[in-house]
Amino acid sequence: MPSITRALISVSDKTGVEDFARSLADRGVELLSTGGTARLLREAGIPVRDVSDYTHFPEMMDGRIKTLNPKVHGGILARRDHEGDLASMKEHGIDRIDLVCVNLYPFRETVAKDDCTVDDAIENIDIGGPCMIRASAKNHKFVTVLVDPADYALVLKEVESSNGSVGEDVRRMLAVKAFAHTASYDGAIANHFSSLNVDESKRKFPDIFTRQFIKTADELRYGENPHQDGAFYADPEDTGLSLADCEVLQGKALSYNNIADADAAFACVRDFNENAAVIVKHANPCGVAVGGVQSEIYERARAADSTSAFGGIAAFNQPLEGDTARLISETFMEVVIAPGFTDEAREALKEKKNLRLLLAPSAEPVTGGLEFKRVNGGLLVQERDAHILDREACKVVTKRAPTEEEWQDMLFAWSVAKHVKSNAIVFAKGGVTLGVGAGQMNRVNSTRIAAHHGGEEIKDSSVASDAFFPFRDGVEALAEAGAKAVIQPGGSVRDEEVIAAADEYGLAMIFTGIRHFRH
Repeated sequence: MPSITRALISVSDKTGVEDFARSLADRGVELLSTGGTARLLREAGIPVRDVSDYTHFPEMMDGRIKTLNPKVHGGILARRDHEGDLASMKEHGIDRIDLVCVNLYPFRETVAKDDCTVDDAIENIDIGGPCMIRASAKNHKFVTVLVDPADYALVLKEVESSNGSVGEDVRRMLAVKAFAHTASYDGAIANHFSSLNVDESKRKFPDIFTRQFIKTADELRYGENPHQDGAFYADPEDTGLSLADCEVLQGKALSYNNIADADAAFACVRDFNENAAVIVKHANPCGVAVGGVQSEIYERARAADSTSAFGGIAAFNQPLEGDTARLISETFMEVVIAPGFTDEAREALKEKKNLRLLLAPSAEPVTGGLEFKRVNGGLLVQERDAHILDREACKVVTKRAPTEEEWQDMLFAWSVAKHVKSNAIVFAKGGVTLGVGAGQMNRVNSTRIAAHHGGEEIKDSSVASDAFFPFRDGVEALAEAGAKAVIQPGGSVRDEEVIAAADEYGLAMIFTGIRHFRH
């Protein structure tokens, strides 16, 4: 393995660089550096040589030209086992550079600023850095490349344990990471500049869209079905809480469908401020309850559709308690996700060897960001639906206004309907879902399915519809089922007919002015 005798360190993110450089210098490694990094190391008392002194060529053009020099790139790219390369190095006085520690100008951070101009963005496009990174990664057989301060400790451990060398497997891993780093950087530049208008204003969606996803673990056992392969990739640019941030505390490996359903369940439960429990089956909530004692909430959510709850995903927005865990153990569940598990809860579920327990860092509400849907030949991109309804924005459109209890149930049902596949109908009463109709081709059928699930409990309930009722027949179906209040977006050309139908049946109706289609 090649030992490290000379390192070039030039970083924008200076986290941990002093300690890293000092450790190398203490082992006798010669340090080359540029600009602010060289100044920082020198002020810390670490011996460092300016690149311009090494190349005998001054920095110029306000620092644009520093490392773009044959002595730098020759020292990086030279193959140590190639006679021609070695002869060229000797002829031109080029020394080996065995380690390159570089990260790039903060382009993303710069263009994220509201006052960023085109000139600002251009000046924060790194040229020399990507060149050195790519050269080092290409020649990783002989050169160690570092782009992430999180890897400093790993490299120092390798150097200490291998008499100044870094193992081939580590060098290869770091090279892959380096190529991904420059690819992501170039993608960010293309995204930014392809989103600019002639007047430098910025469009929300660029003409060229590049995004990098990182595989979280080994490939999944299979995709949606056993004949399909599958994998789970995290999106580093999505700063919101996601399943990729969760820790698996127990159970067998997550499947493709487990991840999809757990994502749906956790997104739903995070929309509630009060104590909540959500059970999801095949991406739709089948039982949701809020308020009071957690074990009672879960029991009510499970009872809302106990048949569908079997083999489902349970999500909570508070740490899982022992009493709740004992109830969960009574039914076959695939996954439980919560922002904490008490010792009593862990003990109650430890015998369920296959039950996956996912520990979330928190249960903060879903925030903005982008959602993606792959279609044949392309990609659909949209803003994430993070809308939370403001009661003050709603409008009572019927002769009868809802009671306070009906208001609460409608707002609760509305929050659930947002997470149900369209056409979505949700019956609720007393902070628990009674019936959920999902994914039907017309709203009347969704209503009938939801009412069938609710049975006799439907009487005097409140209903949420994710989109408007196009005809009065939907309202008639609600009334026949026993509902007393309904919340819906409004906006149909037949709104007056729908409102008239609600008045005829004595229903209170609320318009929200916003819909929640979910396909």
